[in-house]
Amino acid sequence: MSSYPLLVVTAVTAEADAVRAGLDPGDVVVEAVGVGPAAAAAGTARLLAGRAYRAVVSAGIAGGFPGRAAVGGLVIATRSIAADLGAESPGGFLPIEELGFGTSVLDAAPHLVEALETALPGAVSGDVLTLATVTGTAATADRLATRFPRAAAEAMEGYGVAAAAAGAGVPFAELRAISNPIGPRDRAAWRLGDAFAALRAAAPALAALP
Repeated sequence: MSSYPLLVVTAVTAEADAVRAGLDPGDVVVEAVGVGPAAAAAGTARLLAGRAYRAVVSAGIAGGFPGRAAVGGLVIATRSIAADLGAESPGGFLPIEELGFGTSVLDAAPHLVEALETALPGAVSGDVLTLATVTGTAATADRLATRFPRAAAEAMEGYGVAAAAAGAGVPFAELRAISNPIGPRDRAAWRLGDAFAALRAAAPALAALP
């Protein structure tokens, strides 16, 4: 294993605390960098500029696509996708690729994905969408599920963390614990306790990443 520590970034302190519990702070640095892709990118870039890390992981809770990821389960991102990065048009949404301005898709490092899949055999692997606005209607959930047939979850930070990691030349992965199904917003149905428990249980797998 590299002598450099692993960097795990979360959106909020509660997620960081769940991941950090029981880990060696000398080997795994866990920091909350803020909510949303812009805060995640800026915070991660700041951390990566200040110290060398062997890899960076975006971790936290997320919504799961019904039938693809169960509440209380884990999702390992194979790709982090900025699902709302693009333009509206009369014919539908145009991703940034069609506008010729870059890419909305960043791959997770294959060796990190493989290591997480081995350590967390019950987790689901698939695309994780990054959105600046959390989905709260059935119509939006259906539209996203159709546009991204390999998507298992949505969150608000992964693509931003991945962009910062790519800019620094550091391997990237994303791990999400599912707190709620994606669809009509219903806070009463969220199982935050189960999601945080899943994050705590997955922490040793993060610590073991190469």
